[in-house]
Amino acid sequence: MVPTSLSLKALSRGMLDVLIRAGLIVVLVLFCFEIFRPFRDLMLWSVILAITLYPLQERLMGPLGQKEGRAATVIVLVAIAILMVPIYLLGVSIADSVESAMAAVKSEGIQIPPPSDAVAQWPLIGKPLSALWLQASTDLPGLTAKYIPQIKDVSLGLLGKLAGVGMGFLMFIIALIIAGIFMAYGKAGSNAAVRIASRISGPDKGPQIATLCTATIRAVALGVVGIAFIQMLLVGLGFVFKGVPGAGLLALAVLLLGIMQLPATLITVPVIAYVLATEGANTTTIIFSVFVFVAGLVDNVLKPLLLGRGVDVPMPVVLIGALGGMVTSGILGLFIGPVVLAVGYQLFWQWVEDRPPVEDEY
Repeated sequence: MVPTSLSLKALSRGMLDVLIRAGLIVVLVLFCFEIFRPFRDLMLWSVILAITLYPLQERLMGPLGQKEGRAATVIVLVAIAILMVPIYLLGVSIADSVESAMAAVKSEGIQIPPPSDAVAQWPLIGKPLSALWLQASTDLPGLTAKYIPQIKDVSLGLLGKLAGVGMGFLMFIIALIIAGIFMAYGKAGSNAAVRIASRISGPDKGPQIATLCTATIRAVALGVVGIAFIQMLLVGLGFVFKGVPGAGLLALAVLLLGIMQLPATLITVPVIAYVLATEGANTTTIIFSVFVFVAGLVDNVLKPLLLGRGVDVPMPVVLIGALGGMVTSGILGLFIGPVVLAVGYQLFWQWVEDRPPVEDEY
């Protein structure tokens, strides 16, 4: 009995040591996560950008003397210069809209035409909507004073969203700079990723999983975010050259719709109808309408080329990732969400299909 009791004591002492070590490791991991959490989205987006842009860097390394740092610097500078265009247009559009609204209020006020008799005939909402509309056309100050708390909440929420968009663009540029640093050490980073995947999944499956994650990130980043950005540039340039009111905000809406996998025609068709209704059908408006309509459909041509290169990611996965990322992390999460969820989707199905062989019972 004595040896048995000694072995039980040794076993319990060994288990206690293991539990203490595991507890210390958990505490250390949680502490490290709390420190890293404010930078999580920024670093994720930086890694995604670095993986997506690295093939372009490999092409530029030949003309630039096989210097990874030099090629990464050129890519970052050119990308920032391109990003300045939509940021400038968005800022100018917001400033012009606010200035026009303030000028209208100070000078002659906002004139709202009375509703037509057909509005009251609408089912369910016709009569209350008609009464509210009529009061707005006859006594707008009184109506504003009645709903001032709601108007204040909506205004503050809108200003907060606009500030979030501006901060999102700033974080985007910072992430691009960090991605350039990652690309400057691209080969070392690639080797580290393979080593980590091999340590988690084994030396046989590690390189395969690393390749799958890389292909998924590039396909979704180019096929979703890249196409949406190209679409925003084309449509936004058309809006700016035509002088459409709020061109920057409308271009941003096209970007958001593109990432959420919704058709850009939800924006372009009403704008085309507005331009034709206000300016009539002439050569300029017809050219503008055709260009903007075609630019709104460019994703139908580019998606099969960029999104379907050996990576099968269903569109609902991308949509859920975009919406979930926007809810959890704001404008930056709108870019990160589809990529991260697509990677998780691919890894899950890789795990499902990679079943161990069934051993023969006989």
